[in-house]
Amino acid sequence: MSAVYINSASCISAQDTLKENIFQNLVPENTVQIVKAIEPKYKEFIPAAMIRRMSKTVKMSSVASHYALQEAGISQPDAIIVGTGMGCSQDSEKFLKNVIDNHEEFLTPTFFIQSTHNTVAGQIALALQCHAYNFTYVNTSSSLEFSLLDAQLQISDGEAENILVGSTDEQTDRTMELYCLHNTIKKERDLPADYLTSTTNGVIWGEGASFFVVGKNKTENTYAKLSNIEIKNRIEINEVQDFIQDFLTRNNFQSQDIDAVILGFSGDAASDGYYNEAMKLFPESSLLYYKHLSGEFNTASGFSVFMACHILKEQKIPEVMMINPEKKEEVKNILLYNHLAGCDHSLVLLERA
Repeated sequence: MSAVYINSASCISAQDTLKENIFQNLVPENTVQIVKAIEPKYKEFIPAAMIRRMSKTVKMSSVASHYALQEAGISQPDAIIVGTGMGCSQDSEKFLKNVIDNHEEFLTPTFFIQSTHNTVAGQIALALQCHAYNFTYVNTSSSLEFSLLDAQLQISDGEAENILVGSTDEQTDRTMELYCLHNTIKKERDLPADYLTSTTNGVIWGEGASFFVVGKNKTENTYAKLSNIEIKNRIEINEVQDFIQDFLTRNNFQSQDIDAVILGFSGDAASDGYYNEAMKLFPESSLLYYKHLSGEFNTASGFSVFMACHILKEQKIPEVMMINPEKKEEVKNILLYNHLAGCDHSLVLLERA
């Protein structure tokens, strides 16, 4: 499969990632159970009448996709592909509450229509009047990776030249309550969280939206070359190194060829062991982590892809992301490894364009 290029990158997250000089303003958060995204002024991008009817994830995605298309100089993408784990959770909760409150009678369809996972991709297409291929992947923590893989296949097959690819997830009060009851989210007594050497289970939950324009050709704005993606639903901890080594071998790389590795340490002692095993393969690489900046959520890997793009383009590694002191003079390639609670393991290989 031929490589494709990431020609723009936009992100709304717990960091102020819509501003310039992103690396200078990164602030870790490990003292709260839930971190919220820093939202822009939506009225600058979306008509006021529409804002009231949009859930948070639709609003975040509309703005992030706007910035991504603007940076790439694209008005009409050849396809829109969005990955999400939870979809429009706010509207789903509103619909279910209406069902209960109204005893399953006299329900308005609005909340149900807006609660479907493909609402985000649909709203972006409506705003752009784009009638091209429109698809949504709902594959928990590998939703973005499946979206990027789809885009890569379409471009390689000559079906498209420029594709808008994004990932998005939002928080809702009831879902967060359930996550706390299920011990998915760290208990207050276990805070502040230790992301790298945690002895407690659970994570700090986040949210956000990341959008990219993936293209056939390199441009002046190109951030990185998307070389390859590997996704595996389940692996054992003792299989991690083989999983990564096989992926590198297929792409003609050795572990020492990888300049930086971005790992998804979440502070969950039960599942971070996978990353500890992965680190052993890369004694000469810069080892980085990022969920202390974004929080953990289904499509948190969108934040890591966004940061990797900026590292490759700016040739700088933020100190706040570093696990080890190893710092390459030149970053030519980055390997990203992520999973959620030990499931849906993904590898993404990015190279300097």
